[in-house]
Amino acid sequence: MAVEWQQAEPGVKRRIYPPGATLMMMEVHFEKGARGSEHSHPHEQFTYCLKGCFEFTIDGEKHIIKQGETLSIPSNKVHGALALEEGALLDCFTPLRDDLLNSY
Repeated sequence: MAVEWQQAEPGVKRRIYPPGATLMMMEVHFEKGARGSEHSHPHEQFTYCLKGCFEFTIDGEKHIIKQGETLSIPSNKVHGALALEEGALLDCFTPLRDDLLNSY
């Protein structure tokens, strides 16, 4: 199934894949220096770095991930990302994020 790209933030585009019953995934591409704004949600998130290098902040604590590495973001934790170089992430969420699914 073809999935359309959406502009998420300046320098950030995403595509949301068709979800399962309780799990969903989204691919996110970043230009170098682009930011994923800090936010929180009740969903558990698991992020896999497909390409590049990212600095994540989770509740004020910084984490660096590179291609092939993962990061777990617990529910309700304030988090954001900075692309230290051009890159891509694969984000998985459980339960489903209706706020994102309503936009795809």
